[in-house]
Amino acid sequence: MRELVYTGFMSLDGVVDSPGGGPGEEHRSGGWVFKDLEMVPEAWTIKGEELADTTALLFGRRSYEAFAPVWRESEDHADYKELPKYVLSSTLPEDALIDGWGPTTILRSTDDVAELKKSDGGAIFIHGSAELARRLSDAGLIDRYNLLVFPVLLGGGKSLFSDADKAKQMLNLRESEAYRNGILKLIYEVR
Repeated sequence: MRELVYTGFMSLDGVVDSPGGGPGEEHRSGGWVFKDLEMVPEAWTIKGEELADTTALLFGRRSYEAFAPVWRESEDHADYKELPKYVLSSTLPEDALIDGWGPTTILRSTDDVAELKKSDGGAIFIHGSAELARRLSDAGLIDRYNLLVFPVLLGGGKSLFSDADKAKQMLNLRESEAYRNGILKLIYEVR
């Protein structure tokens, strides 16, 4: 079974909304990842580690529409270019897929994601896509969370976790590290 990993930047109060502040990111504090903190390069090593594990990417429709045209041209994301990509959307038409960014498949349901996990291959990473992460978490499909938690309280915005009334879910801490600028790396595996 393939591992489904959510990776993201999160505020201490659980908000994952608009960390980069780019197009399509509407939070009033958009860009909060890059503001008011000393740059500590070792805090970003998780991204290189993730790249080594990534065999496919999964997005929700809105994150795909925001990331695809930018990441396709980005030198920072060049290693993702030819990886298989999946978009979970019931509304995205096939002709809306971005050319020149590797093979992309539209999945129409959570059941399609469950079937994808059963296929051969390695880890599938979800970047951004808060609504998708909540939906897949509620369905019990996420296997691991790779989080960089920032020392900021945003007071509102998209949360990584839903407030659905569901059974308790336990996590195992696989790895953690604290950096001098207050960022915490937390990697949790879902039991």
